[in-house]
Amino acid sequence: MASTNPASEIAQDFSPMVKIYKDGRVERLKGTDVVPPSFDPKTNVESKDSLYSPENGLSVRLYIPRNTNQNQKLPLLVYFHGGGFCIESAFSPVYHNYLNALVSEANIVAVSVDYRLAPENPLPCAYDDSWDALKWVASHVNGEGPEDWLKFHADFQRVFFAGDSAGANLAHHMAIRHGREILNGVKVVGIILAHPYFWGKEPVGTEVTDVLKRGYIEELWRFTCPSTTGCDDPLINPAVGSNLESLGCSRVMVFVAEQDLLRARGWFYYEKLKESGWKGDVEIIETEGEQHVFHLFNPNCENAVAMLKRFASFFNQDKA
Repeated sequence: MASTNPASEIAQDFSPMVKIYKDGRVERLKGTDVVPPSFDPKTNVESKDSLYSPENGLSVRLYIPRNTNQNQKLPLLVYFHGGGFCIESAFSPVYHNYLNALVSEANIVAVSVDYRLAPENPLPCAYDDSWDALKWVASHVNGEGPEDWLKFHADFQRVFFAGDSAGANLAHHMAIRHGREILNGVKVVGIILAHPYFWGKEPVGTEVTDVLKRGYIEELWRFTCPSTTGCDDPLINPAVGSNLESLGCSRVMVFVAEQDLLRARGWFYYEKLKESGWKGDVEIIETEGEQHVFHLFNPNCENAVAMLKRFASFFNQDKA
């Protein structure tokens, strides 16, 4: 009888994101397309890439409105992409287009962080890379560092972190770490968490109780973070042992979507942050009738346009 080929045998199936074969091959089912930096005439935004981690070959993509005046200082956004820690990049068309639109709408400078993906680089690699990127950004304080856009146009007293899904998880944890290990010369005013990828061992609120659906999320988490203690690991469940009161910013905006599997967890985070003793202001916005990260894949729909405007207004509030 002919032997089976391990190259074609699936060991783990996390469709529609990734499949792992018994020979160790990783097949990413989406999020692999990339586009180069460019000038986007539709939004009047320029972008370029810059290496922040030579040892790991990691870059960020920087964005700036073309009409920025020579000495004009703009709010600085550091953005972390989503994708369950195992797909997507800062250079994918979805994120490139979204950052162009957001930078144009908000009139900000943005740094979109690329980080290593699981399973080849299991968590906490993405957290370590994200912190390295922030230290690289902070190296431009006081007119130093390699990138003129940051040296001359980034207002380091108006810095924001944001991300969607796994990127929102990263944005939260970077703000927690900044609260403990202050980035010198950097004032993180606020963070925006869009449909954050948080979870927990036990259901909260109206969260799904279906064993298969919960099992998929738990298995995906263990797949990307083999060293985890489980779904009550503070990395995936920030309500457990991560000291929410030490969040290193003064404002938080959380977006959730009505039909998102992660909806209840976003509400849970919002409630726990309010109860934690943290001294800042937190706001939550729910979009009716929409799915997880709908705004990225249907950016021209009415709800996505409204969400973009709410996103943009957050960076330009006078309250710090």
